[in-house]
Order: sequence, then C-alpha cells, then structure tokens
Amino acid sequence: MSESPQPYRVLARKYRPQRFADLIGQDAMVQTLANAIRRERLAHAFLLTGVRGVGKTSTARLIAKALNCIGPDGQGGPTIDPCGVCEPCRAIAEGRHIDVIEIDAASHNGVDDVREISEAVRYAAVSARYKIYIIDEVHMLSKAAFNAVLKTLEEPPAHVKFLLATTEVQKIPVTVLSRCQRFDLKRIPAEALARHFAHVVEAEKVEAEPEALALIARAAEGSARDGLSILDQAIAHSGTSGEGALVTAAQVRDMLGLSDRGAVRRLFGLLLAGDAPGVLAAVRDQYDLGVEPATLFVGLLEAVHGVTRAKAGGGQDPALSMEEREAHAEWAARLGFATLHRLWQLLLKGHAEVQAAALPIEAAEMALLRVVHASTLPDPGELARRLANGEAVPAAAQASGGPAPAETQPALMAAPQPAPEPPARPAPPASFGALVELVNGQRPLLGQQLHDFVGLVRYAPPELALRPNRPLPADFIRDLTTLLRNLFAEPWKVEISDGPAEPSLLDQQKSAENAARDAILATPVVRAAFEAFADAEYEGYTPPETAAEARSA
Repeated sequence: MSESPQPYRVLARKYRPQRFADLIGQDAMVQTLANAIRRERLAHAFLLTGVRGVGKTSTARLIAKALNCIGPDGQGGPTIDPCGVCEPCRAIAEGRHIDVIEIDAASHNGVDDVREISEAVRYAAVSARYKIYIIDEVHMLSKAAFNAVLKTLEEPPAHVKFLLATTEVQKIPVTVLSRCQRFDLKRIPAEALARHFAHVVEAEKVEAEPEALALIARAAEGSARDGLSILDQAIAHSGTSGEGALVTAAQVRDMLGLSDRGAVRRLFGLLLAGDAPGVLAAVRDQYDLGVEPATLFVGLLEAVHGVTRAKAGGGQDPALSMEEREAHAEWAARLGFATLHRLWQLLLKGHAEVQAAALPIEAAEMALLRVVHASTLPDPGELARRLANGEAVPAAAQASGGPAPAETQPALMAAPQPAPEPPARPAPPASFGALVELVNGQRPLLGQQLHDFVGLVRYAPPELALRPNRPLPADFIRDLTTLLRNLFAEPWKVEISDGPAEPSLLDQQKSAENAARDAILATPVVRAAFEAFADAEYEGYTPPETAAEARSA
C-alpha cells in the first residue's frame, strides 16, 4: 500500500529559518545574542520589533531553541547554534513543546489571559531548561493587561523568559519597554531577498529570470514572508507545475499589475520631450492593459529617482536591467539637477492627486499634462538672470493640445541654447584691503564686519580664507560668497580657517595709529613740551602739508 502524499506547504512556512545563520540581514542582533549566551548575560525579557515578515516570531522560536538546546548527546547547554536534532529543538520547531508557550495577543488580550500567565510562571519548567512565553503582536494587549503583566515582566522567576514580538512598538507603554531588551529587526534589502529567492527556486527545482526575482524582491518591501508568498504565487502563475516551471519577469509584472518598464521609459521620454498627444496615448495604452494610474506614477517616480542617483554618482540599483541602466545614464548626462528635482515634485504631487481622485485616469492625464507644459517654462534661475539683465523673456508655449513651435518650446530635454554674453565685470582687486573697500561700497555692514571682525589667512582670488576674532553672523559666509560671485565673473570659495592669520584691518589701523603716536611723543620737541607743561595732553597730530591744505581751503 503506497503512502499518502504529504500535503503541500507554502514556501513561507517551508523555508522558515531554522538556524540563526538562516536569518537574512539581522547580523547585529545575532552577534548580540551570541555574546550574551556565551557570557551568560541573558535578559529575562526580549522585545523583537520590525515590519511584517522580517522574522520576529521565527527569531523568538530560535531564541527558545538556543536557550533549551541540550545537544545531540543530551549534555549541551545554551548555544547560539542549536543542534536542531535534540528533542527540545525538534519539539519547539514543530510547535509542540510544553514549556514554550506561544500566545497571540490579538485574540488573548484581556487581563484574565495575563493573570493566567502570572500564576503559571510560579511553576518550574516540565522538561526544558527555561519556560518561555512568546507573546506575538504584544501591542494588542489592553491597558489593564499591560498593567497586570508589569510586575511579572520585571521580576520573573529565574526559570522563565519572555519573548515579545510586535510591528507597532510605539503602542507599547514605556513601562513595558523599559523592562525588556529591545531588538529592532531591519527591513531586508531587495538584493539580499533576491539572492534568497534564487536559493529557494533552486531548491524547488524551478527556473526564474533574475529580473523576475528582482521584481518580487522589490514588491516584498523588505519582508521575506511577503516575498515568498509572491514567489509561491508566481510559480503557480507560470502555468507549469513541479520541475521545469519558468518564472519570467513579464509574468510577474502581469500578476502584480506592474507597468512594463519599457513602457515607463517610453512615457518618461515623451514627458521630457513635451509631446502631449504622445503622453496621453501612452497613458491610455497602459490603462487599457490593466495598469493602475497610481502604479504608472510609481514607475515614473522610480525612473526619476534612478536618473538622479546615476547623476549624483550614487550608483544604480543592481536589480535594474541593462537597458534601464543605459537609459538612466544617458538621461543623467543630459538633465540637470534642477530639472530632475522639478520632475520629482510634479510627479509626487500628481501621484497624491491620483490616489485621492474620484476619476483616477483623468487625474493622471491632467497631472502628466501639467508636467508636459512645465517643460515649456524657462528655468527659474535663467528667468531671474534674464530679468536682472533686462533681457526679453520668451513667451510660454501655445495652450494647444500639441507641442508648441520649436522657437517657443524649450522642452525639458531640448538642446541648451547659447546664453547671451554677460556684461563685462571687473577683475578681483590685487589686495585684501582693496577688496574690503569694494565690499564696503556695496554692502556697508558686510564691509564693516570684514574690516573689523576677521583676520586674513589666505587671499588668492577666487579663494578667500578668513579667521574670525569674534563671533560672526550665521549668514556671513553665505552673504559674502553671494556678493563676490555677483561682483566678479566667477564663483568664489570663502571659508573659515584655523590657520595663522594677519590681524584684522581694524587692529592693523589701530597699531599704525599707536605707532605714529609713540613716534611723535618720542620726538625731542614734544618730550620737552610735556616736561615744561605738566598738564599737557596728546590730542592728535596733523602733518604740515595737511594743515596748510586745510588753511587754504
């Protein structure tokens, strides 16, 4: 008689971590627990928090196994690497150990449920080293239940450990938090999830395109359980059961309702070119294929983010296809940061409008048309420069459905037009003193601060290094840099330095006056006058040439 086949187990349960080494992206927590077990510094209560599917309950069960493992020979002690073959390890993994009690706080959240725990902890474990209570979704406990558990949680018997798990740690009273050792489980990076899914499909003898696994990892949003559930669905969606199934990126996009990445790139290019009819047609095509308007905006936002990262030198997402990387690199070379930031804000506002709209597809079309017509506006910085120089400002594009004529439509990705030559500006002065006089003529207060409050470290136009001798206003460097950039035809670098500096111009002036006074007082005639007239005081000195000029005037 043949044995009945084993019931199918979903991937999220089949590949639940059975060792700490199987946990993905939680190295810091594992290291802390390993050190605590090795040094016998185990807390009486642990709080595990994080988003759904990162392994909170699995980690609690692993801690229970680590504390109660007795090894294959029955002589082992607590270990960060439980054997998995002894009776406590197998019983805990199968959820049947009498001394490891799992409680769902969502359905057992009353004070009576907690009172049962408080009474049961007085009794020793039946067969394990520790009696362990795993309370899942602990934030669901009522206020009275939290108050009832406080004393037990703070001073449990030596043979009892509490493992609390929650996705909403902000709902837990601080009195409970202060009694627990807290571990924040991180979101699992998409790259790590994709690698994990590759091992899973290999173990399942299923083939999957790397791009398909990357899409699933991105859709999982850092949750291994969510990702495995999506992967399970994708294998079923592939149409071939068992060995030989092939999961493709196109199938995953169709299953998740994601827009085609190539279609998003084409739509993005139409937006940059200011092609309103093309944009409307592309949006309707995607909508007819079943792509939600909000999902389309998410794809466009991801494209803007990818181009901006590529331009900023932050690298590109390894999950992107080669075509996407090349497209992002090309756009990054042609678009400026101001344009990308403007696109991001317009698309972000459009996404919010689409989500809240009663007519999502109409709202999406209107939002994208706003992006198209924003491409007909000159850059704000260029507009301000033209107005400041008294130049003519180009008229906005026609308010028609089609693109405006080329001479009136500077599209977002159009080739930059040569700017008119700016008026000639003076060269920087040869000395720092002359620069201060020039600044004083434009901004007297800034010139006084530059004259009185700083010493010169280095003057090498367009670089200026200063050392303050008294506190400066918070906007001193910014205002001085802006003024110098406006005065001269090049950007200046103004910085505060701790290097050796000359005295301030005010101190130099005072030193020169004191030196002149001492020289005058040291002359024989003045010294004889002071000796003859005991009440004489020095009030000042005017050179003969200056005095003669004053008399003649």
